[in-house]
Amino acid sequence: MKINTAEFIISNSDVTKCPKEMLPEYAFIGRSNVGKSSLINMLTNQKHLAKTSSKPGKTQLINHFKINSNWFLVDLPGYGYAKVSKKTKQTFQRFITDYFERREQLIAAFVLIDIRHDAQNIDLEFINYLGESEIPFAIIFTKADKIGKTKVQQHIAAYTKSILANNWAEMPQYFITSAADGLGKEDVLQYIDEINHELFKNGN
Repeated sequence: MKINTAEFIISNSDVTKCPKEMLPEYAFIGRSNVGKSSLINMLTNQKHLAKTSSKPGKTQLINHFKINSNWFLVDLPGYGYAKVSKKTKQTFQRFITDYFERREQLIAAFVLIDIRHDAQNIDLEFINYLGESEIPFAIIFTKADKIGKTKVQQHIAAYTKSILANNWAEMPQYFITSAADGLGKEDVLQYIDEINHELFKNGN
């Protein structure tokens, strides 16, 4: 897939105020500071579409970006660590949950995981939540350029072991990426393109 246009449409914290268009949506979510904004900018060939920051917790709303005029990339607030109040975190959790459980246009989620670290319980818990809620998703391992290829494979193996230990029959679809050098870009976009092709072919 070649991305020709990527435009910001709206930010909000109320699912009912999300775009009314019945276009497929792909939601990106992960722990704070996982490199989500950098990944989104890399995927869309834009430097400043999603706001990047060295301060975790920058994304605090549901952000809709229309891609090629026929699907939405949705940037969701990070879960886990963020320098915000407990009340704000609870607000995040409420509208994130509302989005996943009420948004009809949602086709799939991408759970972003920093490949540099060992398996984190908060990521595993969120993956289990999506599975239990029957929400289609794939995993995107980010920042692969920060560690060697051997370490990348070791950490993926550790995540696979942890996920399978939580009653999963197999490891979910996953991608290895780097916003710094574009690794995984074509694979992620092709995955979305293939799903969209099936949707549009079937008239959805």
